[in-house]
Amino acid sequence: MKKNHSILLVDDEPDIIALFTAVLSEPGYRVKSANSMHTASEQLSRGNFDLVVSDIWLGEETGLDLLNKIRLADPSAYVILVTANPSMETAQEAVKAGAFDYLAKPVSSEKLLDSVRHALEHKQISDQKSATQRHLEAVFDSVQEALITIDQDGSIREVNRAGQRLCGLGAEVEGRSYQSVIHCEHLKALIEKVFSEKTPIERVEMTCTNANFEKQVINVSVSPLLDLNLDKGGFSGVVVVVLDVTRLARLEQNRRDRNRFHRLLGRSPAMRKVFTLIEDLAVVDTSVLITGDSGTGKELVAEALHLQGARGAGPMVKVNCAGLTETLLESELFGHVKGSFTGAHKDKTGRFQLANGGTIFLDEIGDISSNMQTRLLRVLQERVIERVGDARSIKLDIRVVAATNQNLEAKVARGLFRKDLFYRLNVVEIHLPALKDRLEDLPLLTNHFIHKFNLQFNKNIESVTSEVMEVFKKYSWPGNVRELEHVLEHGFVICRESAIALSHLPRNLSVMENSIDVSKRLEGDVISEREHVLASLKAAKWRKGKAAKALGVSRSTLYRWMERLNI
Repeated sequence: MKKNHSILLVDDEPDIIALFTAVLSEPGYRVKSANSMHTASEQLSRGNFDLVVSDIWLGEETGLDLLNKIRLADPSAYVILVTANPSMETAQEAVKAGAFDYLAKPVSSEKLLDSVRHALEHKQISDQKSATQRHLEAVFDSVQEALITIDQDGSIREVNRAGQRLCGLGAEVEGRSYQSVIHCEHLKALIEKVFSEKTPIERVEMTCTNANFEKQVINVSVSPLLDLNLDKGGFSGVVVVVLDVTRLARLEQNRRDRNRFHRLLGRSPAMRKVFTLIEDLAVVDTSVLITGDSGTGKELVAEALHLQGARGAGPMVKVNCAGLTETLLESELFGHVKGSFTGAHKDKTGRFQLANGGTIFLDEIGDISSNMQTRLLRVLQERVIERVGDARSIKLDIRVVAATNQNLEAKVARGLFRKDLFYRLNVVEIHLPALKDRLEDLPLLTNHFIHKFNLQFNKNIESVTSEVMEVFKKYSWPGNVRELEHVLEHGFVICRESAIALSHLPRNLSVMENSIDVSKRLEGDVISEREHVLASLKAAKWRKGKAAKALGVSRSTLYRWMERLNI
């Protein structure tokens, strides 16, 4: 037992104070003294003492008065009373008031030390038990799950705060039968089953009404309480654990019902699958490859991945790999030092370094050269970069998200893309469906763009006509969502009415509308992609930039389409 306990001596005789102080200081106790009730009260108000040793007679007041004050302020306090006139009456009164010991003067050094040692040992054990009990009570009360313990006779022993909140069971139910207090018949049946079979029941989901008469979804587990010191196999009752999963249930329902996720829109099963996959991937740092045709929203997926996860507070840096030459791309990605090449007039921080602590989005990753593929592979493997013209390595904490509208596996097969880099990038793939494969999202997307352009153009267009929506549904949308946006923007520029009609559509789409009618008569099918691209080129008088804009794609994408469609 430690010797540096603090002890307060209270006696109006200076000689006694001096003697007791000398005796108790020798073993290492920290001793303070007081010669009156008033002085003792001041000492007690300034600090805590492990033990008080006090004379019973202190002028007009007694040590018993002091004992009562101490016990009122701190029921766990230990007090030894000393008297020159011992009597059975005062001894009984002292013990009844809570004194640990009662000593008669003269008190020998051995007797004083022995009594003090026993008092402090007893207090230390008591304090440890109290601390353990307080800790258990704190744990019992602080857990999020409702905890209800029930004795083997069926009476409720304890209910924690969560139990009071979730189940509406206040402290007054303790000692009462659970049958009369718990109103959920399903829960009572589970408790009865555990009482009968002495085996646990885990994670049963049920719906019930909480204390505020609100519907809630809960997970319930009921387990037998076992005490090996008891007979009958140690069974001493049951413990009921109730977890409120209402919020999770609602989130899951919202997952099924939602039609917006960050800046992505869609209620189709394909888009909801994308939303769920983004949520699952947002909590890990795995490299992700986003695939899909031009205009499907790959950049929006990258943004959602970044914002949904822990890196959302960090930077997100975007790089269009197809828009830069190899030399410029190398400098943009990795940075350079002054003088490393002609025109490098000062140091430049690369995009990878700017994205440190966050996410870098590499769009059109399929267009990078073999040299850049090799450098990028090292970044993914080692998470370090070297600036152009600098031999020093810079360590990165970064997530890499890449996107492509090309078939990288086919490029790997043709030797145009490194297989090891492909596997590094494509740890998990998010594939965005083409608009023609999610036509049920057309009304939602159309309404979104109408709202957007009403604000942009300060107009009050309410909708598109039913004829326009019919054309939209039968159209193949090679430019996907981006093309739909451009078509509606064109309509807003021209339309002076409350609804966008066929006459407000771009000329190439009007041509498509007529072609659709012919197609329906001849084949009962929608217009082909080749016919649509040809019509757009003809409407633009074969100016590729204008045709690409009308289609909602980049010029390079239009060239790829022309090559693929043999135009």
